[in-house]
This record gives sequence, structure tokens and C-alpha cells, in this order.
Amino acid sequence: MKPPAVPPPSRPASIGDVARRAGVSIATVSRVVNGIAKKAKPETVARVRAAIAAIGYRPTGAGQALRMGRSRLVAVLAANLANPAMTAVAASIETALRDIGLAMVLCDMHDRADLQDEYLLEMRAQAVRATVMLGAVASAQLGPLAADAEAPLLFVNRRCPGRADAPFVGIDNRAAGRAVAEFMLDRRPQGRLAVIHGPLTSSATADRIAAFRRRLDRAPGRLAAADVATAPGVDHLEIGNRAVGALLARGNVPAGIFCASDLIAFGAHRALRERGLDVPRDVLLVGFDDSPLNDWIAPWLSSVRVPYRAFGPAIVAALERLWRAEPADIPQLGFELVARG
Repeated sequence: MKPPAVPPPSRPASIGDVARRAGVSIATVSRVVNGIAKKAKPETVARVRAAIAAIGYRPTGAGQALRMGRSRLVAVLAANLANPAMTAVAASIETALRDIGLAMVLCDMHDRADLQDEYLLEMRAQAVRATVMLGAVASAQLGPLAADAEAPLLFVNRRCPGRADAPFVGIDNRAAGRAVAEFMLDRRPQGRLAVIHGPLTSSATADRIAAFRRRLDRAPGRLAAADVATAPGVDHLEIGNRAVGALLARGNVPAGIFCASDLIAFGAHRALRERGLDVPRDVLLVGFDDSPLNDWIAPWLSSVRVPYRAFGPAIVAALERLWRAEPADIPQLGFELVARG
């Protein structure tokens, strides 16, 4: 017997169309769609899924959210999408979520606590299945919502402000900061070293810089308080450019500068070149993130490579543990210091 014809394009496929094509009840289709078809035979589940694919049926997200108390949506709240590192992580998350049948909602918080709270409350109103905090800042709503297990928050790249035990996916930034210090001491055995960074409200930045400074504390004369600089704002290019200007204005031309991000290093490079200094001959620059563009446009920049393509699968694995209410024992991702120049 021929299966029923695919419904005309003028009408979206319905759950009833799937049931008729697969020869099962609407209740069975609903259980398969909602992932609770444990009592159905494997061949029945396969038949329902084949029917869904054949007629192009898409469940109504709002209806599913009302029935299940959650939707197919996972929110990703990013601190600053102007940073290529964050866009790389977001792209990796989107691919990994799509592979398990979920969709991503992406918002840029611009490193503002008020926007973060606004988006947190809006995503909760939309009954998202989880919220991935891609660079959280301290805010009024963060603490209460981080404690809600029904729609978990997963912290990525930066740890949860005020809650070091909150589930986290990222690298060991302290180990990376120490590795940069060792690398620079080896490459520049003589001369003063310096460090420039953005706001230390980011736990990732704070951990990198603190570990770098602690290692250099054991190398007398290599780093002083005047060798550490920052600048106001959130634009890392501007921070790098202005911070190097502040260092040089003190009459200090360091042998090497650790920049807390690649964008900061780009801004620093321009400031050094404008003052007639060559990188890396005169000043060694070490960045952080190792943007894919570095091999093309920054052969002078050594950088800590963070495996951003691995973030998506690691985040999905962590979310699945949280949804199963399992202990969030999430292994940290690795990193590599890439030497150039």
C-alpha cells in the first residue's frame, strides 16, 4: 500500500500527518518527538522519524515548551561579540547544539551587568533549556538564577562571579599565565618584561595576569609595578594601544610585553610601530587566544592557542550532564603556546 501523499506546501505538516504516514497514533509521535519513546519498539521509532523527515514536520516550539516546561532553545549570552574569540566559541556551540536537535539564541551583553540581567530574565521567560554564559559579569540576577537547576546556567571562558564551584567549561588560565612567563623568560633572558590587560572583572584575565606576575616575582628585576598597564574601556584594540603609550611615556621600553588578548596585542603592535620599534626584534609580544588570522596577518605574534572548535562539543557534553542532574565534573580544555617571529 502506498504511503499517504506529502501534504501540499500551502499547509505546514502536522503531527497528524506524521501519525498517518507512519501508521501510529498521535500519542506515539508526540512521545518520539519529545524524546520519551522508551516503550516504543526501535522499528516504530525509526518509522516515525522517517515520516518526520519525509514530510518536513517541525514541532511547534511554543507548544512543546508549554507541555515540557522547556523549549528546544539554548541561550548563549556573550560578553563581547566584537572579540573574535567569542564569535569562534559561539559558532562552535551552534554547530554542536544543532547536531543534537537544539537551536541557539545568541545575545551580546557588551560586558554590561544591566544587559546581562535583562537577557537572563528574558531567556527564562522563553523557557530556554539552558543558558550558556560566555563571559559573565557580576549582576543582581546572576546569583539567584545560577542556583536554579531547572534551567541551568553553564559558565564558559570566565568562571561564575562569586561562585567558583559553578559548572565551567574553559582552560586553566593560571597554568597558561605561568606558561607565558616561562616562555618570555626563555626568549628574553635579559631586560624588563611588561604586561597589559583589560578590566580584571573577567576571571579569565585576572587568573592569567596573576599567575604571570607570581612567576615573575621569582625573577627579581624582571617585572615592577610600573611595568603593568591598562586603559579604560572595553575595546581591546584601544586598550592595547593606550596601555603601551602609557608604558613608553614612563621611559620604559620593555624587552617583552604579555598582552592579555590578541586584540590587545594588535593595538600594542601599532603603538610600538608608530614609535619606530620593531616587533619582535626590539619588543617581543605574546598574546592570548591565537586567532586564526594570526598565521595570515600577525607572523610577529606568539600567542596562547585556545581550542575554540572544541568548546561546542565540550559545552554540549556538560549541558547533558546538567540535564541529567549528574555531578558537573567537567575536565578543563587544553591550550598550546604558539611561538612565531
